[in-house]
Amino acid sequence: MEPAAITPETFSFLALFARADWVVKSVMVVLGLASLASWAVILDKGIRLRGLNQAADAFETEVSSGRGLEDIALEAGDNPPHTLHRMLQAALFEWKEARGRGPVSEGQAAFLIQRIDRVLDAAIAREALRIEAGLSALAIVATASPFIGLFGTVWGIMHSFQAIALQKNTSLAVVAPSIAEALFATALGLIAAIPAYVAFNHYSSAVGRYSARLEAFADDLSTAVQRRLAAKV
Repeated sequence: MEPAAITPETFSFLALFARADWVVKSVMVVLGLASLASWAVILDKGIRLRGLNQAADAFETEVSSGRGLEDIALEAGDNPPHTLHRMLQAALFEWKEARGRGPVSEGQAAFLIQRIDRVLDAAIAREALRIEAGLSALAIVATASPFIGLFGTVWGIMHSFQAIALQKNTSLAVVAPSIAEALFATALGLIAAIPAYVAFNHYSSAVGRYSARLEAFADDLSTAVQRRLAAKV
């Protein structure tokens, strides 16, 4: 490219992409798609976790209002959408099934508590897996995008040096566009990686807090069943 052809538009994103060779273009397209995918996960997780926490707040308000657990479980229906309701229904089902067989001995009571704990732990594990879905994609984008962008940069700089050798011209006007194309790949890598990295850490903490919330309710529910059993054994 002649120096006279250099204009501000030469360094626009579209111009840099159009002038890049097929390898650098492929890197840019991959990074663009990775960024779009990570933002889709970020928005989905934000909406999903907000809804789950709001539902958990409403459930805890119901429980703390003094209403009977059986009434709350019955009102939730046969297939409640929230895990806390499903956990409550599962624990009450085990309780009613044990009580339906007649008086509960101390050994049977201990076995019932263990069974309820396993049911609740399984429900928490399933819910954790469900809400963690997509976080691995954020981790991959966060860790891989800078290296993919760096590969595009190295490839672009290598080609810019080839152009210098062929044109036998080392002026900045000749070198700058090719270097800009190469560095643009690194910039795209960082644009994809930084939001994914921040979101991965934020949502990992949010998922951990939500799981801890479920575990705390499971402990409270197990304690409530133990109190009932202690009054009847």
